[in-house]
Amino acid sequence: MKRWFKYIKPYLPYFILGPVCMLVEVAGEAVMPKLLGLMINKAGSGELTSGSSLGLMALMIIIALIMMAGGVGGAYFASKASVNFAADLRADIYGKIQKFSFENIDKFSTGSLVTRLTNDVTQVQNLINMLMRMALRAPGMMIASLIMAIMLKPKLSVVFAVSIPIMLVAVGFIIKTGFPRFSIMQTKLDKLNSTVQENVTNVRVVKSFVREDYETDKFRAANRDLRYTGMSALKVMIFMQPVMTLIMNVTVVAVVLIGSRLVLNTEMLPGDLSSFIMYVTQILMSLVMVTFMFTFSSRALASSKRIKEVLDEPITLSDEDAKDKDRKVESGDIEFRNVSFRYYKNSEDKVLDGISLKIPGGSTVGIIGSTGCGKTTLISMIPRLYDCDEGEVLVDGVNVRDYSLVNLRDGIGMVLQKNTLFSGTVAENLRWGDEEADDETVKRMAEYAQADKFISSFKEGYETVLDQGGTNVSGGQKQRLCIARALLKQPKILILDDSTSAVDTATEAMIRRAFREELQGSTKIIIAQRISSVMESDMIIVMNDGKITGIGTHDELLEGNVEYREIYESQTGGKS
Repeated sequence: MKRWFKYIKPYLPYFILGPVCMLVEVAGEAVMPKLLGLMINKAGSGELTSGSSLGLMALMIIIALIMMAGGVGGAYFASKASVNFAADLRADIYGKIQKFSFENIDKFSTGSLVTRLTNDVTQVQNLINMLMRMALRAPGMMIASLIMAIMLKPKLSVVFAVSIPIMLVAVGFIIKTGFPRFSIMQTKLDKLNSTVQENVTNVRVVKSFVREDYETDKFRAANRDLRYTGMSALKVMIFMQPVMTLIMNVTVVAVVLIGSRLVLNTEMLPGDLSSFIMYVTQILMSLVMVTFMFTFSSRALASSKRIKEVLDEPITLSDEDAKDKDRKVESGDIEFRNVSFRYYKNSEDKVLDGISLKIPGGSTVGIIGSTGCGKTTLISMIPRLYDCDEGEVLVDGVNVRDYSLVNLRDGIGMVLQKNTLFSGTVAENLRWGDEEADDETVKRMAEYAQADKFISSFKEGYETVLDQGGTNVSGGQKQRLCIARALLKQPKILILDDSTSAVDTATEAMIRRAFREELQGSTKIIIAQRISSVMESDMIIVMNDGKITGIGTHDELLEGNVEYREIYESQTGGKS
């Protein structure tokens, strides 16, 4: 409760006024049957005059209007409270996800995080709305109606000793049966969302491999699983509603049979019997509402548990223990000291094994090696996308763990293998590097990245709207836009992870020349598969199977490193 009270406290007046308004409606519901019974009794005895009937009718109308005001007020405040509660909760979940390290994100699938942020929060929101409208109204109406019924005819109230326990057993059955089923249903919803997201995000790959039928079958399977588990969960509600209605109708019939005999024996007035039947209906309806609340709570509690898993997830990578949070990257010196790393911590195989390396600030360094040898993992240690398991990584002679994440990453520009653009204009995407950059600076950096020419060919130029993921530009154009974005950042360390693979060698050469001219004081790390991309570097690092197998210039490695020479010869045919 302490966790949830955080979201209740700012809107406490709504959480108080909503139930109070519902209690006003409950009070009216307790009084109305009594007044109706009084009118029937007076009419039967001949005591009802036009004046007294008008007075009773006026009183009933006034009570009905007050009840309506209470109902409307209760619904309004419940909606205000639940919507604001959900908005703040959703903001906190999103904020927590933003702090997740790659390791945290890997633990949850993207589809699952989306479901928890949307559907699960909505389930909790609906539960709060319902509880505010029913949590006091249902038991309040049941207690008030039970008291009024007993006061009317204690002898007839014995029927409740049978019907109420049966309904309570039904409620217990719902709680026991519904909760695990709704938990499974939400898991299946995760799987469906992941399937849809993966397909939509990679629709071009799906179409290029003509895998639409396969993806359709995969979606149908996930959809079928959700349908079956959904029906399994909803069967509880499907069967409980008729059962509750049956119990309620049987109870009313029993009251009518017993009550009519009491009326015939003049032990009870007809108006009192009518009032009693209305109270019986209210009591049983309140139990149906309680049942409905517990049914809905089963799903909402499953959702709240999933939300708590995200909020309680310990951040595996943070700067809380940083010793020098105000420090910024200045020279761009980088050093790896006996660094080892595993993605799966219980695995014996290391992705990086005993890496020791020094990169002087302002130098250009190439990293080359076979696919999967650990090149990307190595450079991911510099901005702390991952933390090494053993050893340490230093920037400007300071352990990266001692920087604040903001200051460390602010000094590092990255163009990763998977080039990501966001929905918005070209200029807006480029200004991710520097949101304060003027148009002239944006254009100049685009020129350095060899992107200005194709941007200017667009009808809207830099105001051209990009689709989500940049699907309306080519792979080479996307790479150049991402390079321009990184250049705008003017980083002290620039990391290019195979980021020119989709451009021709002449364009790549111009981009490298721009690096030398525009980022003379910055450390430039280029990961590439092509020898031509790294051969002009001040230092080239050769990697294989998570280890460094060679360091030197192009000529030094060509002469003394077998692996580098094999790569070179395979790409050039052995020609110089």
